[in-house]
Amino acid sequence: MARTPRPSDVVSRSGRFTSGPAADVAAFSESISFDWRLWRHDIQGSIAHATMLRSAGILTEAELKAIRDGLQEIGAEIEAGKFTWKPELEDVHMNIEAELTRRVPAGAKLHTGRSRNDQVALDVRLWLRDEIDALAGELRLLQRSLVQLGRRHPAVIIPGYTHLQRAQPVFFAHHLLAYVEMFARDLGRLADGRERTNVCPLGSGAIAGSTLPLDRALVAKQLGFVDSLGKARVTQNSMDGVSDRDFMIEFCSTSALIAVHLSRLSEDIILWVSSEFGFIRIADAYTTGSSLMPQKKNPDVAELTRGKSGRVIGNLMALLTLLKGLPMTYNRDLQEDKERLFDTADTVRRCVRLTAAMLDNTTVREAACAAAAADPLLLATDLADYLVLKGMPFRKAHHVVGAVVGYAESNSKPLNKLTLAEFKSIDTTFTEDVTSVFDLKEAMARRKLPGSPGTREVKRQLDQWTRLLAMK
Repeated sequence: MARTPRPSDVVSRSGRFTSGPAADVAAFSESISFDWRLWRHDIQGSIAHATMLRSAGILTEAELKAIRDGLQEIGAEIEAGKFTWKPELEDVHMNIEAELTRRVPAGAKLHTGRSRNDQVALDVRLWLRDEIDALAGELRLLQRSLVQLGRRHPAVIIPGYTHLQRAQPVFFAHHLLAYVEMFARDLGRLADGRERTNVCPLGSGAIAGSTLPLDRALVAKQLGFVDSLGKARVTQNSMDGVSDRDFMIEFCSTSALIAVHLSRLSEDIILWVSSEFGFIRIADAYTTGSSLMPQKKNPDVAELTRGKSGRVIGNLMALLTLLKGLPMTYNRDLQEDKERLFDTADTVRRCVRLTAAMLDNTTVREAACAAAAADPLLLATDLADYLVLKGMPFRKAHHVVGAVVGYAESNSKPLNKLTLAEFKSIDTTFTEDVTSVFDLKEAMARRKLPGSPGTREVKRQLDQWTRLLAMK
């Protein structure tokens, strides 16, 4: 038996329906449980839309003022936690509009010329623009933490690794600066994606725009959707305007790569803090213990960050899968986009902040690093370069040094403890100065190429990033 529609049904469902949705359908289809967080941007967009409706002669000045005051009042209540969200009104848009209309009769005119389709597209772009800016700021703070840790230990040398095997010596700061470079690329990707996010879809309507005299450029300018010259940026196709989620995909893709970079950094930290490496120590506040083993001190922040990368990557895959089979234009499937987007932003930002804090509370165990870096095998390539400078082709030099290493191992002698006679027994090109190759300080000074882990180059990079990040 059909029931009499409630006031909320009148707001959220058209006259086409004689009753509201069944209770289980309403519970299944509501999104207010997660899209409430768009409230600030929904109000911001509604005020801009109302201002435009006034300029088009659809609202009077008094109606505009009443709508603006009413929306600001609702916003203050939401901010204070005094606003009651109603699941039966489905989403953030209808909750705010219904409450505005209850308080302000002119609120019934607010939805003129717009659809929830272009309204939600607008809200998410506004929200994401702010999230990108916040994440970019946090990434720069993480870069500062990496640079500061390097500056606190500028002379520390550790083995660099390939295949997780000791390879060649590098400054600890150089290793950290590799991540500074990674995050710099991430910042570039965020800025690039923000450009495509910063386009106003309002005015696209449900699918085909509006026959009303709407001023899309006015709305765009009010909301900051402008280019470098202050010209309004609006979507150019109404169907694409309401169905485009590429900007979300770009953000989630960049975030997934940030999460991968954080995961790689976390893996290095987990290795370095282990007893087998012992290169660093993390403050107690950023580690945890074991419920059984009293001696344990676990790098949980790094481990959780490494684990959460899979979650962020999964969100990207979920969004791509969501979009791949959708016909034009808006489909209710798109309601599923926000939880994945929100979770990605929350997760990545939290991981960035915690990683920076952990690094700020990390110290380097310089003696352990020095002991590892003293391995003369790290300078085997330098030994080949020594032969090259004496005129030997590199391929032959590589073979000769391999033979030297094999000889040292078979005789249980460190590479730098071989006598000149032993070197010459393998190749007569070796002379008295061969021992200078194993002076680690000199070996680092010899690395002068741009981007190398040499003494002067690492200092230059630290100084450069200190300037770029406006560090003292």
